[in-house]
This record gives sequence, structure tokens and C-alpha cells, in this order.
Amino acid sequence: MKSNKGKGLLGLIVVIAALAVFGWFGYTSMDDIKLGLDLAGGVSITYQTVVPDPTTEQMSDTIYKLQQRVQNYSTEAEVYQEGANRINIDIPGVSDANTILAELGKPGSLLFTDESFNVLMTGDMVASAKAGMREGSGVQAQEYVVQLTLTDEGAKTFGEITQANIGKRIAIIYDDEVKSAPVVQTAITGGQCEITGMASFEEAENLASTIRIGSLSLELQELRSNVVGAKLGQEAISTSLKAGAVGFGLVVVFMIAVYLLPGLAASIALALYVGLELVLLSAFEVTLTLPGVAGIILSIGMAVDANVIISTRIKEELGLGKTVKSAIKSGYSKALSAIIDGNVTTLIAAAVLYLRGSGTVKGFAATLAIGIVLSMFTALVVTRGVLAAFCALGLENAKLYGVRKEKAPIDFLGKRKLCFILSAVLVLAGFAFMGVNKGSTGSILNYGLDFKGGTSTNVTFNEDLSLEQISSQVVPVVESVTKDASTQTQKVAGTNEVIIKTRSLTVEERQALNKALVDTFGVDEGTITAESISAAVSTEMKKDAIVAVIISTICMLIYIWFRFSNVRFATSAVAALIHDVLVVLTFYAACKWSVGSTFIACMLTIVGYSINATIVIFDRIRENLKEQGSHADLAQVVNASITQTLTRSTNTSLTTFIMIFVLFIMGVSSIREFALPLMVGIVCGTYSSICVTGALWYVMTTSKQKKDAEEKAAAKAAKKAKK
Repeated sequence: MKSNKGKGLLGLIVVIAALAVFGWFGYTSMDDIKLGLDLAGGVSITYQTVVPDPTTEQMSDTIYKLQQRVQNYSTEAEVYQEGANRINIDIPGVSDANTILAELGKPGSLLFTDESFNVLMTGDMVASAKAGMREGSGVQAQEYVVQLTLTDEGAKTFGEITQANIGKRIAIIYDDEVKSAPVVQTAITGGQCEITGMASFEEAENLASTIRIGSLSLELQELRSNVVGAKLGQEAISTSLKAGAVGFGLVVVFMIAVYLLPGLAASIALALYVGLELVLLSAFEVTLTLPGVAGIILSIGMAVDANVIISTRIKEELGLGKTVKSAIKSGYSKALSAIIDGNVTTLIAAAVLYLRGSGTVKGFAATLAIGIVLSMFTALVVTRGVLAAFCALGLENAKLYGVRKEKAPIDFLGKRKLCFILSAVLVLAGFAFMGVNKGSTGSILNYGLDFKGGTSTNVTFNEDLSLEQISSQVVPVVESVTKDASTQTQKVAGTNEVIIKTRSLTVEERQALNKALVDTFGVDEGTITAESISAAVSTEMKKDAIVAVIISTICMLIYIWFRFSNVRFATSAVAALIHDVLVVLTFYAACKWSVGSTFIACMLTIVGYSINATIVIFDRIRENLKEQGSHADLAQVVNASITQTLTRSTNTSLTTFIMIFVLFIMGVSSIREFALPLMVGIVCGTYSSICVTGALWYVMTTSKQKKDAEEKAAAKAAKKAKK
């Protein structure tokens, strides 16, 4: 007995020590976490095209390629058009514009020529270029190379020119300077090749960088570069941290009050989770922005969810009369499949979003993936270790863990038609509101700056205003003219200059804004300049996001199909997912809520939340079907499964809702912009998982059974008729 108590005490000491260590490292590493432009600012570079009148296609292509380049610095970097022939690049988490310019290179002309300097190919035929290493020959152990991937047109052209120049040199000329002149060894027709002969990896990387930047559709020249302050200001960070702390505290109180010792164990694990999350965000140099915060919120919700599933299962096992130790072991065993399936499904989506998405989508996916892995570790290892320690210390009274008797099934299926009608009305109402919006404003949704572009106004004030002063004094003056709450501001470091981004302003509105700034702050009107800017979320980025979501949805469908061995489970889950997204779209359309940079992250969060909630119910249906065999009453199984998981569904939703609600109450306007839709999504996801998903599966399954029975009867009748 003493030995067990000693082990239990030692186990608790180890967990508390780990909590203290990672809590400390997490706290100290907060300053090292890279923050995005919205939270911390960075470097802003403006390029101007050498060609005075570039085409729309040339500008779009150049912006997209630059977006791919600057993601080497941060996945949250923004590239957008200013005026007719300018391109802005905002890179968060950096402060030395000159270093960025030197590393990025001067976007100029790139040419491939023969020995007589005839132009054979231009740089825009190169799709990508990267430095690499391979095993060398002779005395050289390693050989440094540049690996080129060509476009389809480039592959054809390159094959022809290498075939015609075997044994000769092809020079790579950048801005009239020969950067490399490799000898053609053989005809290269596959669209990929290597440039050898580099003395070091740095030399290879420099050449690769030159080729990458020289492959742009347009030749650019630097116009200006500035270090800019955060769009949202320090207030957004401080209020978010306070709100997060308050929300986390409320979740801990809730977990302990409802689940007793398992709730305490879960709270300890969640605290360790937060410390580990902060450490890994710093270690992996993830750039944290508001969409990233959304990913963290979702992963915290999933961490809570895993603990709620486990705690509920333990209560159920105790209700069957098992001992505490046996209930914990059995509870974990029965909860494992739901936790793994829910987390793996969301992890698949995060991986696809990271690989196929760009910009804020990548940031969201990175924080979500880290959070999912940590949530599984803390729930399955840490919480279990703490519970084992409690048992070893002699805390084996079932009353300390809660006992849950099985409840009579609620007839959810009996109300399925009403639920289907309600869902249809909500979805159709969204399309109706979008149609009304299209007729009155020209857009189906209230697109903000990041989606629609707007006007960028540069103002030089008479004093050096702080970000807080800009937020509290300048923004209200601007919004009194624009009558719009989506204003973004940035401060140019070392100057009195402030960049104000608003919706597109008419000439009259620009004049009114100038007058308001002059009258209120006494600025020199001659220092005020304004330019139209394009959307920070480009068309290509939207396409990338849509493609990533489609692929991830297909992957989730395949995984659920494989795990549940029933395509109707997968189809129902995806249908409910689409339902939740469309209902949230209804909210955006009906309330004319601003669709900004957080919109994509908000929708992705809802997708992840929806699929996870659905899988928990389907896991219980699968379990009950297995126990009851082929003669199970499907309606009874579905009703019982939803009833058995009802506590989990409501409690998980409530804890996540609490976190976001506190953010909404305490946060600044930009925080509220994505907090409210998330709350709507949580409520909708809870409703659909309880009232829609199981009913959908039941309807599809019974329809299939009826069809199979009819076909079997018809076949039997036909066989009988032949006789």
C-alpha cells in the first residue's frame, strides 16, 4: 500500500514538475513567438513595374508568384496591388527592410542565352528553383546544385535548346549580368534539370533565389520600404491574452465542477497542453495571427473534447457497478476509437490545408496540427497518468469520479422531419439573403478589405502617435466618414506616418476624410496621399483555399468510409459539414457581417469542429450495432447513441463556447469580427450533430435496406415465374 502511494505521489510530482517547467518555458517563449502583421507588424515593401501599363493578367501572375516567394519568410505574408502598377509586400515578424530586400533580390529580367548571346528562353518559363545537395564524384563528397522545374511551355522550349546546344554553354543572365554559364551535357526534355558546379550551398541558394525572382512576369523596381506597426495594435494582443486566461479559468472550474477528479486531471493536462503549445509555436517558428488563434481555439476545444469523452465513459462504467480502476481502464478503451478518429480526421484536413493552401490558411493549419497532436498526447497520456496517480494515493471512491446511470433513449428520430425542415429553411434563407444583398449592394456578402480591396491613405501627423492613440483617436474620425468598421491602420516605424486602409472611397469621401484629418489633427493636407489597393486575399489564394478544402473533405470522407466500413457514415458526416458551413453563411448574409481575412479561418474551424462532433456520435452507433448484432433495431440504436453522447456534445460545445464568448466580450472589434461567427458555428455544429447527422444516416440506411429488400423480392418473384 505504501509502495503504491509512493508511486502515486511520485507520478503527481513528475506531472506537476513538467507543468511548472513547460509553463515557465512557455511563458518565457511567448516573446519569441512570431506574430503576424495584424498583431505585431513587420516590413512593408512597395515595388513598381518597369512597364508603365502592365496588363491585369501580368499583375495577377506576378502577385501570385511573389506570394509564393515571400512565404519563405512567413506563411502570413501578404502581397497585393496598389494603384495600376504597384505591388505591396507586407512581411510579418521582421524588422530589417534592407536585409529582406537583399535576400529577396531585385525582381528584374532573367534570360537564358547561347554563347553568341542570342536569347533562347525567358525566366517566366521557370516554375521553381531551389538549392540542393547530392553525392559528389571523386574527392568531393558533396556536390551543390540548383534544381529547376520548368512550366509546360518551358519544358518544351528547354528540350529544344538543350538538344541544339549539347557540349556548349547556356548562360543565365540576370539584369545584364551573367550569373551562371553551365555546359549542356545532354538534351533535357522532362521539364526538370540541375545546374552543377557551385562551390557552396550558399552559392547554390543565391543562384536559385536569383532564378526564382527573375521568373516573374514583370520586371519590378523598388519604390519604398518601411517597417510598419501592427494593424490591430498592442490592445488586441493584451485583451486576447486576458480573455484567453479568463476563458481557460472558467473551463477549468466547469470541468472540475461537472467531472470531479477526472475534471481536475483534465485541467492539469490542459494546463500542460497550453505550455507545450507555446513552446512548440516558438520552436517551429509559426507566425501567429488571428486565424492562427482560431486554430488554437479549435485544438483547445478538441483537447477538452477528448477529456470530456473519457470522463463521461468513466462515469458510465462506474454506473455499471465497476471499480474505479476498472472503470478508468474500460473508459479509456472505449473512448479511444472516437478520440483517434476525430483527431486523425481533423489532422488529415490540417495537413491538406497546409500543403495546398497559402497565406492565412497555412498559418491556421500549422497551429491546428500542432494543437491536435498535443491534445491527443495530453488526453491519452497525461490525464491517464494523473488518474492513475489519484488511484494509487487511495482516491478510489466512486463518488469522487461521478456515477452516471444509463438514461432512457430520447426519440430524436421522431422529430427528424421537423429538423430537416428547419435546416432547409436556414440554408435557403441564406441564399435568399445573398440574392437580396446582390441586388442592393452588388455583392452577395459584405466583403471587407482583404477580399475586395479598398483605399490606402498615407497621413503624416504632427507628432509620433502610438498604436493605441491611433486606435482610440484616429480610427473613430476615419469611421465617422466611411461609416464602416473594417478600418485597418499601420504605423511606419521611425516616422510620424500612418497608413490607413479603408473600403474603397469615392472622390467626395476622400476629400471629406482629408478635411476631417486636417480639422481634427491639424495635419498638412499636402502630405496626405491615397491609392486604391487590391484585395490582400488574391483570387489565386481563394482558389487555393477552395481546392484545399475540397481535397481535405474528400480525404476525410475516404477515411471515415474506411474506418466505419460504411459509405453512409461518411456521406452523412460530409452532408452535416456542408450544412453547418451554409448556415454560418446565412448568418454572414443576413447580418451583413464583414467578410475579412478571418473568414476563411472561421469556416475552416467550423469544418473541423463539425466533423469531430459527428464522429463521436457515429462511433457510439458503430459500437452499439456491434454489440446488438444484425437484428438491432436501427431507430432504437440511433436514439440511444445520441442520448448516450448528449452530455459530451453539450459539454464540449459549452466549454468551447465559453472560451470564444469571453473573447467576444473582452476583445477589440477585430476579435469580435471572427468570434461571433464562430459562436454561431458552434451552436449550429451542436444542433447538426445531435439532430441531423444520426437522422441522415438512419434515413439513408433504411432506404438502402428497403431497396435491397425490394430487389431481393423482385428477383425471387422472377425466379419463381420462370419455374
